[in-house]
Amino acid sequence: MKICHVITRMIVGGAQENTLLTIRSHVEKRHDVTLVTGPSPGREGELLRKMSVPGLRVVVFPELVRELSPWKDLKAGLKLRSFFKKEGFDVVHTHSSKAGIIGRWSAHSAGVPVVVHTVHGQAFHAHEKPWKNWLYIRLERFAARYSCRIFAVAQAMIDQCVAAGVAPREKYKVIYSGMDMAAFSAAKRDPELREQLKIPTDAKVIVSIARLFPLKGYEFAFPALKEVLKTDPETVYLIIGDGPEYDRYRARLERDDIAGSVRFAGLVSPDRVPEYLAQGDLLWHLSLREGLPRAAVQALAEGIPVIGFALDGTPEVVLSGETGYAVTPESISEVVARTRELLEDPEKRKRFGAAGKALVLERFDHRLMGDLLEREYAELLRGKNTR
Repeated sequence: MKICHVITRMIVGGAQENTLLTIRSHVEKRHDVTLVTGPSPGREGELLRKMSVPGLRVVVFPELVRELSPWKDLKAGLKLRSFFKKEGFDVVHTHSSKAGIIGRWSAHSAGVPVVVHTVHGQAFHAHEKPWKNWLYIRLERFAARYSCRIFAVAQAMIDQCVAAGVAPREKYKVIYSGMDMAAFSAAKRDPELREQLKIPTDAKVIVSIARLFPLKGYEFAFPALKEVLKTDPETVYLIIGDGPEYDRYRARLERDDIAGSVRFAGLVSPDRVPEYLAQGDLLWHLSLREGLPRAAVQALAEGIPVIGFALDGTPEVVLSGETGYAVTPESISEVVARTRELLEDPEKRKRFGAAGKALVLERFDHRLMGDLLEREYAELLRGKNTR
């Protein structure tokens, strides 16, 4: 098959890793694959500099930007339509809301036989402005008309879309976000890395993997850490990620007098994330807006229990009392209580971690994701060709 994936930007992020691992699976099976992306500026880093797929053609459209920009959006749509007509793709698969809206319309109007989309996270959500939610929902309804199938990385994403009237339930299908499970399940604690990060040998480590960006949970993590340190003063909080809020977060930690307990790992190459994560005893995933929490899956693959807010796709992997705790969203007190419980009970951490590892290892393997998507493409294409 001749396949084109379209995404707004290729920063170091979950949706981008998901897309690139899908592409790797296609290329390995000798499909002809093109990736169309917009520019990827900023502190989040460029994923394509850190992960490469030999044989992949990458095309950058400067007009394809994340922000709402009617003029650039129109130019991007027309340019994509012309590109799709010229290339004659069998399948166009879009990712992220903006690329999904522009890309699906462009692909349909260009006559691409199979047009599909993956919902990695919602553009509309409880923390967005009402007028933007109104606009996003209507744009998603518009784009859904041009979709042969809409995939979602968690069942919660489908439920939210159906409730918002984006498309009927039968148009959706869950395909869990794929990851390199072997790398995470094999990761071991590294004393040299621990020393490099200035983490004492016997310190308990809470870890988070998330961009330094609003709604990623740090507004809850920092006050929770301050409380945890009152009873567990040797605890270290390791943050893997970077972003535009770095300076503001550092200043806040200094004001709260807890900066000495926090380690910023910064941008970590995807192939090294497993070893950094392995330094942790517990993962906090306190994001307020998430499709499927990849960081939670990765931690569980290493046998590390997770505390996360019970929203979006988190409860599908963080099973309370089994693989960690899915707590009331925005409840700092619950995060603190459950953290103390797990930090003080190594046997419970071990039991939860083992259960989590058994849950995620097969379900979230990137090869399974690639196989399922390839099967869907082929089935949809056969359906088009037999009409």
